[in-house]
Amino acid sequence: MRRRLRRLLKSFVEKVILMKERHGIIGGLFSRLSMALFMAGRTACMAQVKDISSVELMQRIKAKRAGLILDVRSPQEYAEGHIPGAINIPYKQLGSRLAEIASHKNKEIVLYCRSGGCAGIAANTLRAEGFCKLLHLAGDMNGWRSNGSLPVKHSNGQAC
Repeated sequence: MRRRLRRLLKSFVEKVILMKERHGIIGGLFSRLSMALFMAGRTACMAQVKDISSVELMQRIKAKRAGLILDVRSPQEYAEGHIPGAINIPYKQLGSRLAEIASHKNKEIVLYCRSGGCAGIAANTLRAEGFCKLLHLAGDMNGWRSNGSLPVKHSNGQAC
């Protein structure tokens, strides 16, 4: 859909430029307007990723309204302990595995890694693909664990 929108906007811009050439200044005004619309469409998902606290995420998990929780660490780190309900797609694989989370494109997605760097890379990847409702777990997994009272699930299914 994004490609189709880009083609439509490009076609529109080309027509406006033609109109400018034929009709002078009035066309120029339309040209500026169309360029502004084009740029707005390109940056629609460049909004800042908001932080969510560990406590707020746990409240959402308990209320069954956490949305998708995406752990972007390695499978080994995920197996050693993750947030209950989280799925694991390592940030390096995210671009090739977008189909797995496509149904969440217009829903909130909570991202986390060990300490924040990889979650930022993952957020950029997702925003470039049109995922706009991104939240970052403040403190990431290190912060979650340091709380001491929040559950950590291990690959064997046990939570501690």
